[in-house]
Parts: sequence; structure tokens; C-alpha cells
Amino acid sequence: MSAEFEGSIYSKRILLTGGAGFIGGHVVSNLVERYPDYYVVNYDKLEYCSCLKNLEKIATKPNYKFVNGDICDEDKLREVLHQERIDTVLHFAAQSHVDNSFRSADNFTRSNVQGTSTLLETAKQYGGITLFLHVSTDEVYGGNSKVALTEEAPLNPMNPYSKSKAEAEIIAKSYWDKYRFPVIITRGNNVYGPHQFPEKVVPKFIGLLLKGKKCCIHGDGTCTRNFMYVQDAVEAYLTVLHKGEVGEIYNIGTEFRISVNGVANILTQKILGHKKDEDEHEGHMEFVQDRPHNDKDYPIDSSKLRSLDWCPKMPWDKGLDITIEWYRHNFSNWGELSERALVPFPDVLGETTKENGEDQPEL
Repeated sequence: MSAEFEGSIYSKRILLTGGAGFIGGHVVSNLVERYPDYYVVNYDKLEYCSCLKNLEKIATKPNYKFVNGDICDEDKLREVLHQERIDTVLHFAAQSHVDNSFRSADNFTRSNVQGTSTLLETAKQYGGITLFLHVSTDEVYGGNSKVALTEEAPLNPMNPYSKSKAEAEIIAKSYWDKYRFPVIITRGNNVYGPHQFPEKVVPKFIGLLLKGKKCCIHGDGTCTRNFMYVQDAVEAYLTVLHKGEVGEIYNIGTEFRISVNGVANILTQKILGHKKDEDEHEGHMEFVQDRPHNDKDYPIDSSKLRSLDWCPKMPWDKGLDITIEWYRHNFSNWGELSERALVPFPDVLGETTKENGEDQPEL
């Protein structure tokens, strides 16, 4: 049902881009179910990692509408903004997998930079936006800091993905600086949980172990990441939506940090029932060629967001149990692409899929 026939019954009319993806999809579901007075338009291009099956629970809700659209399509965006009388934009849509960015840099530039620019300009011209929340990543800081970085730290992206996100941020910030267009930027840690396409490390390792295969680990596996459960991320975005100050940047992070080897070890223990014996776990780990410029760590300081009464609540161990159980029953939600993602360097859209890192193109 289109909101244009609903009068003024909705207190917010939200356009959320990328809502058929992982984090965006969880945010969409929470908004629709928890805020019946919000009208949510899910605008998504439906690329390989999108999954409308994950949104079946809200598909028929009266305060929800799905639109298949590209954020680079200015005419389609303008039509939706006007027809649905949007007042809030939550911009989650992005190409996000680092490995893919090395082989498809132009595609990342188009989606993440050109798409963000088109969305910002179209929304500004439309004139009815009270908040534009731009979702970015901790990777824009680079991966070599030994201290937790605040939002004032300089950007130092080290791969095509993070560079495209940094460029998109610069454009978004310029709309606040020049036009006072109501932009807020967020930079988040790694997120895990149900519904994530299995190209990312946690669902990939889960899928491999469930199928009796080894965890494929880039390099020596000592790179560390801060992991946040998806519902904690959702609460962070809702906090920014309701309490954030326009013109500000907010880090969204946890203090929990673990190496890639550590992730493989604990998942092996949970899924295969092995004891905490690292020698035994090594039989379920396969070390492959490292990705270029593999950042070592992304420590960030999220005290600014915590001052708005947000903090992560899900323990890593419990979050993993919930995630593993979901993938036991739903791993094939993306069809054959789920299987094709389980190699060290997946190319789910290409003609072939590499079985190891040795045949990767020179970079």
C-alpha cells in the first residue's frame, strides 16, 4: 500500500536504502515492527547479497513498502521521495566486501560514491528531508592504529572499499558544511548475526564447518577485529535516528576484539564439539594467500554514542550460538550463491570461482 493515501497518520516517513541486505534488513524489520507510526520504504537494487526472504515477516505490514531501485537512478529516487512524502533517509546501501573491491573497484565507486552523491543531491532538491543518516565503516580510519580512534581522527583508507566509503563520507559531510543539509555519519565495527551473506568471516566459517570443510584463513590469521551482534548495531542506529545531532559523526563500536584464528577456534569448538585444543583446531583451518593490504585492526572510541545511552549488550558467545543455529536452518537462503561464497576469495558474480588464493589477479 502506498503511503500517499494514508493522510498524516505516520510520524516519520523513512526511505531506507539497502534494506534487503544484512544490517539494513534488520533495521527495516525493527522499524516496521516496533514503530507502527513510522512508514518505511525499503529501496534496494537486489544484488547478490540481498535476500527478501529474510523480510517475509514484515512484507504485508501496512507501514512497509518495498521498491526495487538503484541509488544511482535519480529519476526513480525523485519519484519515490515525492510519492511517499519521505522526511527521513537512512542510507545503508553499499558494496561492502573488501575482496570484491580489489577486482571490481569501478563497481564500488559507482555504488558507494556516485550512488551516495546522487541520493544526496536528489534528496536536497526534493527539499523535505529532516535527517539523512549516512552509514559508513570503521575501515575509513585504516588499520594500523594502536589506540582507539575518535571521530576526529584523520581518514586513512587502505583498500578500494574503504576508499570508496571515505569518498562518500566526504561528499555527505560537504552537504552539511555547504548547505546545512541535515547529515549524520556513522562509522561501525564488524557486525555479525543471522541473515548475513556468507562471504563475511563469521557466516563463512560457520557454513564451512557445518559442511565438514576447513575454515579458510587469509595470511596467518592474526588480524583482529571488533565484532558487534547485529541487534546491538540496530539499537545504535535507532539511537542515532532518535537522539543524534545533525552535522555529527558517531563511531559505533564494541570493546570485544578477537583474531581471525580466534574466530575459527571458537566456531570449531561450538560446531564440532571439540575442546579448546589449538592443535586439534588447526586440522580445521586452511591458511591461504593474504588479501592485499589486510588491515591489522580497527580500534575505535564510541564514547560519543555511548553518551546517548547506547551500549552493546549481546555477549559474543551467546550471539554466536544464535547465529550458528540460524545458519543450520537457513544457510541456503541465497540459493546456489550461498555455496559459491564459501571459498577464500569468492567471485559470486563471475564466470568462475577461485578455490584458493593462488590464482588471484596481481594487484
